[in-house]
Amino acid sequence: MYDEIGQRYLDCINNVAHVGHCHPDVVKAGAQQMELLNTNSRFLHDNLVLYAQRLQATLPDKLSVCYFVNSGSEANDLALRLARHYTGHKDIITLENAYHGHISSLIDISPYKFHQLSDTVHNQFVHVAPSPDVYRGKYRADHPDPATAYADEVKEIIDKVHKKGGKVAAFIAESLQSCGGQVIPPAGYFQRVADHVHKAGGVFIADEVQVGFGRVGTHFWAFQLQGEDFVPDIVTMGKPIGNGHPMSCVVTTKEVAEAFMSSGMEYFNTFGGNPVSCAIGLAVLDVIVKEDLQGNAQRVGRYLINLLEQQKEKHPLVGDIRGCGLFVGVELVRDRLKLTPATAEAQEILYKLKEQHILLSADGPYRNVLKFKPPMCFSTEDADLVVEKMDHILTELEEAIGLKMLNAVNKEKESNKRKLPADENGLECHSGLVHSKGRSQGVRQQTKHLKI
Repeated sequence: MYDEIGQRYLDCINNVAHVGHCHPDVVKAGAQQMELLNTNSRFLHDNLVLYAQRLQATLPDKLSVCYFVNSGSEANDLALRLARHYTGHKDIITLENAYHGHISSLIDISPYKFHQLSDTVHNQFVHVAPSPDVYRGKYRADHPDPATAYADEVKEIIDKVHKKGGKVAAFIAESLQSCGGQVIPPAGYFQRVADHVHKAGGVFIADEVQVGFGRVGTHFWAFQLQGEDFVPDIVTMGKPIGNGHPMSCVVTTKEVAEAFMSSGMEYFNTFGGNPVSCAIGLAVLDVIVKEDLQGNAQRVGRYLINLLEQQKEKHPLVGDIRGCGLFVGVELVRDRLKLTPATAEAQEILYKLKEQHILLSADGPYRNVLKFKPPMCFSTEDADLVVEKMDHILTELEEAIGLKMLNAVNKEKESNKRKLPADENGLECHSGLVHSKGRSQGVRQQTKHLKI
């Protein structure tokens, strides 16, 4: 991307410009439709039906009803309404450090935001489960079955809700936690949580606002990384769906949609699914296919992770590398055994990169996780450039703070603690987790590419 004086910047973080900034095919599709017709979605138009069919074709058959809205926040708010109408319950379970949107109903289920508020304002119907982080969470990579352990935490919350006379409407989670620090859940976690939630009469909501549309490389949707035996009840989408155009969607089952319709309250969204939005959405899907951006995410993501792993071997500040496709996190620590967050160092790297016209961000509860979520056209040359610059900055930082590489004893301890297992499931995700035991183990993961 370029600034007002023509200076070029390498964008490593903009997951809104999914197929690239101002992609000519997307711009053209929007302009051509605006020249023909744009109206509110009370009036039917072919684009609405065509886009719904194309979108649904990328999802499991069970997810067959689309509601088009204008932002990820609108999508998640509607998902909560669907869940509560369908179940007749009120309580919502969310994850530590989660972010689901900026409106009141979503601030309530976004600890990333509401942890800054006093306890007295927290919604009594919202319950927070531990983030399934196997690097610095409650159950780590050396745990024999982190997926079950984290899912059991959700079961305990459900039991407590029932003891107080409440009932769970939904569990909601980003398929891969972004603001929470690029967290990759252990395999089998979602299946186990869904079992507990369904037995309690609730539904499972997968938030794909930041990670959907082929970003993970091996699959079109990040929730599919958990295995073909896992299908959410509701999926929400945003950001990449319109490449910067305000568009989003909620997809659910026929059963949930019919329950919502039978409530007697008509759902209407003036601009959701309007002809221009759907034309742009169709163009985005076309570009993903035409330019093989899902395949590019898989290839370049693997290349980027390999480069970053080399930096981990070289720099003691680099504690963990994790990611899937073009969704990658680099957690910086001052001590790899104590996991002391290197927050100030992370911010310094961002500033130094910006001075060299490279845009990157940091997040997580300690703001020490460097986040790679670039447009899907990101190349191996782009990866080379940013990692080369990071290498120089890390070297200077470590010299300035007198940080020495881990001694042989610490290296051995760390190696024993975080062994990378053989990849039995064919997953392309990279993290220090041990694949959990259970029904998702051994399931062949099928690469699902979008078809025209």
